Amino acid sequence: MVLLSNNLMKKTFDAFQRALPHIQELHAYVPGEQPQGAGWVKLNTNENPYPASPKVAQAVAAELSNLRKYPEPTSARLRAAIGQRYGLTQQNVIIGNGSDNILDLITRCFVSEPGAGHTVPSYSLYPVVAGMSGQALADVAFDRSMRLDVEALAATQAKVFYLTNPNAPTGVAFPLPQIEAALQAIDGLLVVDEAYVDFGGESAVALLQDYENLIVVRTFSKSYSLAGMRVGFALAAAPIIEILDRVRDAYNLDRIAQAAALAAFEDVETFERQRQQVMATRETTRAALDALGWFSYPSATNFLFTEPKNAQGESGPEVAASLFAHLKAQRVLIRYFPAHPLTCAFIRVSIGTDAEMDVFLTAAQSWLNHA
Repeated sequence: MVLLSNNLMKKTFDAFQRALPHIQELHAYVPGEQPQGAGWVKLNTNENPYPASPKVAQAVAAELSNLRKYPEPTSARLRAAIGQRYGLTQQNVIIGNGSDNILDLITRCFVSEPGAGHTVPSYSLYPVVAGMSGQALADVAFDRSMRLDVEALAATQAKVFYLTNPNAPTGVAFPLPQIEAALQAIDGLLVVDEAYVDFGGESAVALLQDYENLIVVRTFSKSYSLAGMRVGFALAAAPIIEILDRVRDAYNLDRIAQAAALAAFEDVETFERQRQQVMATRETTRAALDALGWFSYPSATNFLFTEPKNAQGESGPEVAASLFAHLKAQRVLIRYFPAHPLTCAFIRVSIGTDAEMDVFLTAAQSWLNHA
């Protein structure tokens, strides 16, 4: 064994200075808080409150003896099933390690000067995927009306424009004619991020036959109760999918995730029953918030975006922050976005079970009684 002399200096490496300039400026995505310990009512990350299809467990168990083997590299069976469901072919579908993975692929493949665009507020990952690729990101700001400004979208001249529909964090859904108007107005790709569309939105999939500049992105995390599996997919014209496949990691979805997603996708009965339950609980909760005199945006998602008022009838950032802190002290975790003028007076509440929403409403009422 050769020992280094004590006289030799330790070799250092300045990782920050060696990193690429656009990575030095990048701020990582900040996910919702994951509480530690038991006793929490977790309503902050829009997870489905109900378990995945029982067929998922069976499908996963069947794969356990095959883990020594690589998975099917393109998720071919899952692609075929999704394509058939939407009247498309396997060549119109790509599978990702979560829809976030697909958003990154799109950015890497298609975004160049002058960059990408998105509405504000929307999914906070878009600045991250643009930043990872060293690309600029143009903002198109919503006002309180949440009107989609198609002219402003086109004026960005973005190579790719990311549009959440229904919107996050407000839950507002944009009708199909507005999506079509945007497709006609812009020169680049429109990526319609439909993470929540199964809870009441109108999908843009029907527009794929007429618009080759459309990519529809979906996830299994919300309506299929598979957030822990990280499975997403995109639907687009075959030439777009072929380009995305060029940069997709080989074996990007493991055996278990492929099997779980396919089993959940094919269990339409469980999917529909749980989807309807979430929507029913959402509307019951919204009615309770309306009764308190709080403004809530109409939601086509599995969450509500509501503007709380205190016992004096006041609203605003301090009121929302106070409620957020009170709920957390009661071990009810929701989401608060203080950094934007449109969101700072609101809280976002994921839809849980009826019992979980009762806990939330009871805690909110205790805040009203003591705030």
